[in-house]
Order: sequence, then structure tokens, then C-alpha cells
Amino acid sequence: MPHRPLVKAASARLPRMAFAIAASLPLLLLAMLAVGLLLGTARANAETQTAAAALDQTEASCRGENLVVQLGNSNPEALARARAEAAAIPNGSGKFWKIEKPGVATSFLFGTMHVTDPRVTEMPEAAQAAFEQAETVVIETIEILDPAKAQAALMSRPELTMFTDGTTLTSFLNEEETQIVSAELSRRGIPIALVSRMKPWMIAGLVALPACEMARKAEGVEFLDIKIANSAHDQGKRLLGLESIGEQMAAMADLPMEFHIRGLVETIKLADLMPDIMETMTDLYIEGEIAQIMPVILAAGPQELEEDANGYAAFEERIVVMRNHVMAERAAPILAEGNAFIAVGALHLPGEEGLVTLLQQDGFTVTAVK
Repeated sequence: MPHRPLVKAASARLPRMAFAIAASLPLLLLAMLAVGLLLGTARANAETQTAAAALDQTEASCRGENLVVQLGNSNPEALARARAEAAAIPNGSGKFWKIEKPGVATSFLFGTMHVTDPRVTEMPEAAQAAFEQAETVVIETIEILDPAKAQAALMSRPELTMFTDGTTLTSFLNEEETQIVSAELSRRGIPIALVSRMKPWMIAGLVALPACEMARKAEGVEFLDIKIANSAHDQGKRLLGLESIGEQMAAMADLPMEFHIRGLVETIKLADLMPDIMETMTDLYIEGEIAQIMPVILAAGPQELEEDANGYAAFEERIVVMRNHVMAERAAPILAEGNAFIAVGALHLPGEEGLVTLLQQDGFTVTAVK
């Protein structure tokens, strides 16, 4: 296969594809499971011990700078434009919503961030109270709660996560890109040959995961969605999922290989910026300004890489919009029973085809809870 030319620098904004990888945290655990399968138990255990020992040292180093603050100081006009863009997005402010319909017990919708950051894993008091009173708790997928089942799901459809036609990752990289990817993997103690048959989105998910997230996971810290689900199980609540792992993997696998390759290379090139991206996402999430996340990060990004609007549009349609419709359709009968607490990634809430709007179109009254 002929090599593609290396992407040339052309954009004044952060590549949307790299942001897409960073924002795909609901799928990162799958990437880590797959890498664990390849590395083997002994290697995984050794890396777990190393990561756990480094937890205290990595916490501080993982904290990036809030790009909202940077942009406000360096280019307040750009920040104002980003905020105006966000303000035009329906239901863009708020991560906790009340769902009502006459004759049905009230339910709630809570937007999560799929990380173990202690600033995120403690729900606001109102959301915690709604969770405690709910009879049914719903997350994106409950299969992820059992690592053995998650790994079995990965193995059952290898074509979604691995090259099964004889090609390898380097078949799609030119020489310079191969060096970039190989160097980053080597820095993490993973020879490129060991993961050469793995689809690039799995590797990109691993690369995008901050060191502190790796370390906290090694310590057994649960990210917010799993914490919610395990608490529901412990309290004897009915626990349901809106998707399967296979569906989530298929959503990523459906995207063009070009998107995944460029996303991997750009994510590695922007490794130094990832802590800032995560810090900005986290701060805006905590504030409930979900719709600001993308505009602010794009406005504050470097002038180093080419933005692919078409590629990101495909990502947004397949990973966000199409899944929103599936989630809304499957949530409707659960909400019709009432007294449910639904927790999904916060980026699924805003927009003309976000979950809030779709549920309103289904006849529910959905209002933000302050």
C-alpha cells in the first residue's frame, strides 16, 4: 500500500480529531483491556505496580492549565466568540436534568465525565439525592462492570479492534509517522510490533489517557459511571444499560481508517497539550457548561496541525448523534415507568439532536436542575 503524505501544518485551531480521541473516554477502558490482553498478565501486573507507586507523583503533573483562563488573558475576543457559539447550542448549559410526564414518577438525567478525577467522581448533592431515591439506574453499558465479560466481548468480534486481513498499523503510516508512533509507544514500554495488529483507535485511546488516570485505575479507583453503577448494585436497585460493548466498538470501527490514523498521529503530536485539554474539559464539566467544551478548546488550540472538519463531522454523527438517538429510544420505555436515574456522558446532552431535545420530542418535560 502506498504511503500517504505526512499531514502538513495548516490550521489555526486544535485538530478536531485529536479532541475527539480525548473526548472518547467512555471507550478508553476498552483500549486498556485490549492492551492488557496483548501484554499478558505478568506484564500487566508489573505495570500496575509501577503505576500505583507513581500515583502521588503523577497527580500534580497531570493537572494542566485551563484554556479558558489562557484564552481570556491572550485573546478575550476569541473567548467571547467561543462562548457565543456555545450559547447558541440548545440545552448546552447544565449536566443535571429533571424528566417529567403527567401520571409518571419523576426521573432524572445526569451527564457524566468518564474519568476517575476526584473532582468529578463526587456527584452534586441534588444529583446524589435523586440517585438515592431512584428505583432504576441506567448507564451507557453495564457490560464494562465485569472485566472478564468486557474482554470476552473484545475477543468475540476481533475485526472491530484488530486488523484481521493481514494488514498492520504501519501499513497505513508513512516513515515519519511510524517513527512518531513508535517513539511514543516505546516511551510507554510497548514495542510497536506488539500492537501492530491493533486498530489505531485502541492505541490512540491508550495514548490519550493521562498518566494520573492510568495510576488511579491501577489503584482500583472507579470512574464516575462505574461508581454510580456499583453503588446502584450495592443498594439493590435495578441496573440497566442503553448499549452493548459491541455496539460501542462498532461505532468506532465504522469510521474511516484515515480518520483513525490521523487521530492517532495528531494525538501523539499533541501529547503535551492533553493535560490542558483534560483540565479544561474537567473545569467546564464541573461548571455545567457542557456546550462550551468544544468551542473553547478549539479556539485556544495551537497552530500546528490541520483541522479536518469533514472527518470530525463523521465522528460526531456516528459517535454522538447516532448513539443519542439509540439512547433516547431505549430510555423512553424506562422513563415511562418513572423513578429512574440515567447517567450518560455529558457530551450526549446538548444540541438539536442531544438527549435532552430528543426526550422533549418524545413528550417528556426536561428541565435543568440548578
